[in-house]
Amino acid sequence: MSQEISLSDVKDLLGKEIGVSDWITVTQESIDDFADATGDFQFIHTDPVRAAAETPFGGTIAHGFLSLSLLSAMNYNCLPKIREQTMCINYGFDKVRFVAPVKSGARVRGRFTVADARFRSAGMLMVSYDVTVEIEGERKPALTAIWQTIIQYKPKDRSADI
Repeated sequence: MSQEISLSDVKDLLGKEIGVSDWITVTQESIDDFADATGDFQFIHTDPVRAAAETPFGGTIAHGFLSLSLLSAMNYNCLPKIREQTMCINYGFDKVRFVAPVKSGARVRGRFTVADARFRSAGMLMVSYDVTVEIEGERKPALTAIWQTIIQYKPKDRSADI
């Protein structure tokens, strides 16, 4: 959908899938970089030989939090920009579930459905997305979650209530 919409259009998107991102390849290099950034060097992520020998995965897998963090890139890739928006703030997640491991070299993509949208105060619209990170060729997704974001806009731009 990667287009521009108006704040007043958001209410029409409730319950609708509004974006499917491009595929992202999760490389061993990106897994190792994430391990460096977080200090999580568990062998199932960083030691391909040992992970192949000692786990049911056949090799290394991405950190669950790496898969979750890719939602930011997926969001920028496919969600419509709200014309009146001055910034978007990550408010957090509800009900995050890591359903299936993402093997090194796998490709993932995000699917976004608007679950809820409501004005919190002048200049702030909270939007909740049902998100799923799919793994190419796999039946089960990597994760599912409810993602809360706050769209900040100039109060004079507020349209009809959602």
